[in-house]
Amino acid sequence: MTITADAVVVGAGVVGAACAHRLSRAGLRVVVLDRGEPNGGGSGATAANIHVQGLHSRRPAQQVRLDARRLLPLQHAARRRWDGVAGELGRDVGFVACGGLMVAETQDDVDALRTKQAWEHSAGIDTEVMDADTAHAALPLLGAGVLAATWCASDAFADPWLTTPAYLAAAAEGGTSMHPYHPVHALRRGRETWRVEAGQATWEAPFVVNAAGPWMGEIAALAGAALAMAPLAIQMHRLTRTELRLPHLVQHVGEGFSVKQDRHGRPVLGGGWPAEPWTPGEPAAASPAGVAGNLAQLRRLLPALSDLPVESVHAGPLAATPDEMPVVGMHTEHPGLISVGGTYAFTLAPLWADVVAALVTGTAPPVEIADLGPDRLRVPVPQLTRR
Repeated sequence: MTITADAVVVGAGVVGAACAHRLSRAGLRVVVLDRGEPNGGGSGATAANIHVQGLHSRRPAQQVRLDARRLLPLQHAARRRWDGVAGELGRDVGFVACGGLMVAETQDDVDALRTKQAWEHSAGIDTEVMDADTAHAALPLLGAGVLAATWCASDAFADPWLTTPAYLAAAAEGGTSMHPYHPVHALRRGRETWRVEAGQATWEAPFVVNAAGPWMGEIAALAGAALAMAPLAIQMHRLTRTELRLPHLVQHVGEGFSVKQDRHGRPVLGGGWPAEPWTPGEPAAASPAGVAGNLAQLRRLLPALSDLPVESVHAGPLAATPDEMPVVGMHTEHPGLISVGGTYAFTLAPLWADVVAALVTGTAPPVEIADLGPDRLRVPVPQLTRR
């Protein structure tokens, strides 16, 4: 039996969940398919920071620098959406508007802070570069090696184990049909609709939203629109609860490391060293060397927290592109097929949901996305040799 819908969303991570909710609010009949447990990939392993100020250009083991300046207007627009997410969903997502400090330890790092501050101001983001004395006065926990820091009052975080379930629950209330453990194995375009086969069921819909995270390239290839992707596994870890107070998100301008204290008093580390190299089809595995690397960074930046025992470590695969930038847009040669995800997907999820809804309903997206579309990642689809 073939079931009809208005849109099929492939992937029940934070981006797919946000898109499903937004489309259901627009009155569409939405189906969500996931190969496994919702929120079971990178969306559940992310540190769930909501980045507003300029990002580091490279984390440990990252080969390509991302275009941090290009991302700033997207981060700014996404942050405005985060203010209303909990109210829109009617559920707690663990959102905390804590403000953030991005720190520098070398003169090159200080120069990077000043360069990015100019970019931030041009994007309408209010930041302040503090010297060492001012930064240490603002956060006495900072290590002695911190030479300067950029303060951004808009930096925030949420809870990854609350956010995606909240989006999915709200989408279900809007009529969205959920199907975990339904890996998509066929995706074909007819005259007006896509035929999506997953598990033992088949759906037809004019739109397919490919939010499959690290499997985004595989889903696109099923449609004849293979994408060059570079999926990897990330990890975050929580330390045990402490009475010490870390009131702000702390990030490193040159190394991608971040740490904040969750609402239960536990420091959460992420964004720096990745997990073990990930092979599709295998579970993501945390990297002991990566954990040690993050703890070494913590010892430099926030030494008072560095002796706390590690309570838990979580690893999960996520979508990454060869140019380290997000992907969002319609495939030009495949009408109705939208791919969305990639870099800093948690921060951008509410914004990407608005963009996808605009593409589906034929209205103007709220931000410029022409240079972020999937066509830039297109690679030839392997052809089967007939014998």
